[in-house]
Amino acid sequence: MSDANKAVVRRWFDEGLNEKRLEVINELFAGGYVWHGPGEVIINGQAGLREMVQSYLTAFPDLRLTVEHQVAEGEYVVTKVTGRGTHNGPFGEIAPTGKAVAVTSIQISRLEAGKIVEDWQQFDELGMMRQIGAVPPA
Repeated sequence: MSDANKAVVRRWFDEGLNEKRLEVINELFAGGYVWHGPGEVIINGQAGLREMVQSYLTAFPDLRLTVEHQVAEGEYVVTKVTGRGTHNGPFGEIAPTGKAVAVTSIQISRLEAGKIVEDWQQFDELGMMRQIGAVPPA
């Protein structure tokens, strides 16, 4: 089970994000999917996930995610990922800067019946904002 769950999560990073094939959301994620992000951010459902991911792919069209480490136990998969891309599109109200970013993320995924039902993700959001120049360096 653990290896199969790891394969589902890795497929999301490889096919869904790196190959930008968002149609795999319907195959890999449960209809009642919930994403818990930094702070109090919560995204509900496949449509919410698709919208969030599309906003990042618009802002960083060359986004590439590298799975650094992945461990699994039972229904949980923990994945450490490094994302790299260039801020060539609008990111919310932040105009494109052309600056390169590299951000590390830790994601805990919970799966049921071969589908991702819930994710908890933490990433260096402040570091990303500093790299694109939206927040001054410390």
